[in-house]
Amino acid sequence: MKHKAIRNRRHSRQSVLEVRVMSPRIAWFGFLRLLGGLAKVACVLAALAGIGWGVWRGVQHAFYQNPDFSLKIIDLNSNPVIDEVGVAAALGIDLTACPSLFEIDVKKASEKLLSLPEITDARVERHLPGTLVVRVIPRSPKAWISCPEAGLTDVRRAGAMLVDHQGVAYPCPQLQARSAAALPVIQLPASAGHPITAGAKIRQPGLEHCLLLLDAAHAADPNAIQWIESIRQVNEWSLELLTRQGTAATFSLGDHARQIESLRAALDHAGEKGYHIATINLIPKYNIPITLRDEAAPPKAILVFPKEPANGGDSRRARDLSTLLNSN
Repeated sequence: MKHKAIRNRRHSRQSVLEVRVMSPRIAWFGFLRLLGGLAKVACVLAALAGIGWGVWRGVQHAFYQNPDFSLKIIDLNSNPVIDEVGVAAALGIDLTACPSLFEIDVKKASEKLLSLPEITDARVERHLPGTLVVRVIPRSPKAWISCPEAGLTDVRRAGAMLVDHQGVAYPCPQLQARSAAALPVIQLPASAGHPITAGAKIRQPGLEHCLLLLDAAHAADPNAIQWIESIRQVNEWSLELLTRQGTAATFSLGDHARQIESLRAALDHAGEKGYHIATINLIPKYNIPITLRDEAAPPKAILVFPKEPANGGDSRRARDLSTLLNSN
């Protein structure tokens, strides 16, 4: 009984009544403590803001507003499509305002130049104190594109459509018009499925056939662009090449090397004999048909000398053919 009484007294001592006393004075002191904490935070934030503003002003004064770092030179590599004034216009730079070099976002500047159809690659860098270095890789034109049905009627002038060696179409820049004036014209039909769009590759099969013929002509004669006026695909099995002298030559879609060799031989023979070829069909290997301009009768024969064969039998056949054609 004694132990039980002691245990009950211990339990009664552990039961403590907690009472919170709130009065206006106590609440006021709590509010003052809270206000003091907020004031300390505000002072810290104000100090940080002041430091940030000072740093910003210092950067503005040291870099952006420093005349030593204003744009003075646009260092552009030599190219036939764009000059320094064109670069400034493409990047939206007002040269009269003498902008700071740090105001120019070189990444966005590179992207703007890359968006130009006549440029394949571009890189822009800042070189302190005042030089903007611009390096561009222009497109190299291969031929003019003509498609009257699609509104592409003008050729050999600025703004007309060119095609490069990768088959990408782009408008001719003003600076490139003179150097590209001698290029031949490739005539294409309008295609709803494959429209001709500046900066995009032309997907028409006819263009590929025409470019292959142009490549074969250039392989046989590096100056072929000087005597080729235009190329077009006539139908599903033939191409027509028009020379600058007005000769219309019919080619197949393949075997271009032989046909170019025959065409050159026929034109050389016509020049030597003093007549003018109006049309020539180069698809047949032998008995190549031609028509003449302003001539009553065709020449007796046009001998096309093949390349020197490897064996003697073919060489003898060539000599016999030469003797037969020139016997009378």
